[in-house]
Amino acid sequence: MRRSPTALISVLALTAGLGVALAACGENSPSTPAETSPAVSAPAAGVPGQAAPQAAATPEQAAAPAADATTAPAGAQGGTDDWRQVASAADASLLGRLDQAWRMARAEAEDAGFADEVERLGALVDPNAGLAGRLQPAPGTYRCRTIKLGRRTEGQGLAYVAYPYFRCTVELTPGGDLFLTKATGSQRTQGLLYPDTDRRLVYVGAQAWGDEAHFPRYGQTRERDQVGVFERIGDQRWRLVLPWPKQESKLELLEVVR
Repeated sequence: MRRSPTALISVLALTAGLGVALAACGENSPSTPAETSPAVSAPAAGVPGQAAPQAAATPEQAAAPAADATTAPAGAQGGTDDWRQVASAADASLLGRLDQAWRMARAEAEDAGFADEVERLGALVDPNAGLAGRLQPAPGTYRCRTIKLGRRTEGQGLAYVAYPYFRCTVELTPGGDLFLTKATGSQRTQGLLYPDTDRRLVYVGAQAWGDEAHFPRYGQTRERDQVGVFERIGDQRWRLVLPWPKQESKLELLEVVR
């Protein structure tokens, strides 16, 4: 694959700074495994907003590799630097409803008694926290955690879930593509980061579940496909924002830090 703007942008990043089983059974669809080691579950009955203490990831959780977790083929996903040529029209339209996802997901989590938990997340849950410049994390290993806000289906599951940190990697392939991988946990993601604006990249990828040995490619299985925006929200801190994910929540966040 010829080197594209993705490669040029990503090379510059090499010199920049890099990075519950659920408490309620109805949280996941039958075919979706719950992420391991939940950090926050539903508030205790009669005590709105009070959540279980956060559990730290064990060294085994943080370090255990998923099969093929860092194997990102050069020139994958169409060999283009334009995410619009890769994402389906339906998935691309989700980004046009990003503001709505933010509003509805936050409001639902807060109304369910998690206002304090949401507030403590700070910039991670601020829709306007994206910063210009240094958008691409340098290749390497990072810590990452998932936050889910709102319910995909009304009345089913939890309105707020926070998980402990797992391991993520960023890889610049020989073909000049910048791949983000959540390498550990029972819900893992892998996809390509495309240039978009001076404040965000666009992520197009797919999710592996449970002990699956391989990541599906985007477009291979619709219910695994993911499209979101990737933003820098601090020094050595980024987030992947997935509006209207296909499982569980209205908004899913992946915080990536080094």
